[in-house]
Amino acid sequence: MQEMSYLQDHSKLEALTKAVLISILAIAIVLSNFLIIATYANFKGPTEVINYYLLSLAVADLLCGLLVVPFSVYPALTGEWMYGDVVCRFTGYLEVTLWAVSVYTFMWISVDRYLAVRKPLRYETVQTKTRCQCWMAFTWISAALLCCPPILGYTMPLKDNVAHICMLDWGNIAAYSVTLAILVLGPSVISIVHNYSYIFVMMRKLKSGEPIHDKEYATALAENLSNPSHMMSFVLVFAFWMSWLPWIFLRLYETVTGEIVQNTLINFGVVWVGVLNSFWKIIIMTTMLPQFRIALRVFCLTICCKTKGRLQAELIGLDPDD
Repeated sequence: MQEMSYLQDHSKLEALTKAVLISILAIAIVLSNFLIIATYANFKGPTEVINYYLLSLAVADLLCGLLVVPFSVYPALTGEWMYGDVVCRFTGYLEVTLWAVSVYTFMWISVDRYLAVRKPLRYETVQTKTRCQCWMAFTWISAALLCCPPILGYTMPLKDNVAHICMLDWGNIAAYSVTLAILVLGPSVISIVHNYSYIFVMMRKLKSGEPIHDKEYATALAENLSNPSHMMSFVLVFAFWMSWLPWIFLRLYETVTGEIVQNTLINFGVVWVGVLNSFWKIIIMTTMLPQFRIALRVFCLTICCKTKGRLQAELIGLDPDD
């Protein structure tokens, strides 16, 4: 009896701990990404094109924090999904769609940084605000359409009572699932590897003093490579893949070996470490982007005191009311 009582208490404590952790994560994701969006929306000074891609990432993560993560809190307490199959399909669809949007957006960020280094003299004419917005609209629409077949099918969604999430059943459309994985991961991974390899090679050449024949190009390149957005964007991409690699490796291991890992802590951890990626952006951006720190400070001062906010904006040559 004592052993049974101990197991019950331990199970309740584990469930409560999971629910609290998921709740904290949901709040952190929502607040951090709302702060990023509000900061850029409030900032009226000159902005880089990459900021629109960062806004796209923040919107995707904000939707995840609002419409996906909170639905896992109560199931973590009870151990069962109680919202019904419709909500289960919806959250499962959002999970894969928002993940695809993030992967595609990282691809466009790498392309943007590549063009900034490859064509520093023509970058502003090649990468315009309108073109960037069109790519983002295309990304959201294509991701939403590519991920919709399972939600339109007749198969039941899969309820993970260990990680407390719902997933669409991609197993019944294996050919389409493989095609989708290739369409999402293929161009993205290839672009990211190629583009950042080129950027780091050019950084090494510039630091080593290797001669560049065109002096105007060399000057523009040196000025461009001093932009912290290059390294910041790489750290964002790296953090994203490092967050999701444990889950990817676990799924690959189970697929290849046919052995299902029964450890509940591992299965819970790999999922939510991946979701935790939605929170890291504000830390990385605040640490590595001086312009974002200024914009964030202006926003905070403007919220706290309108006069101080305007004074701070004037000190950096901006006016938030323009």
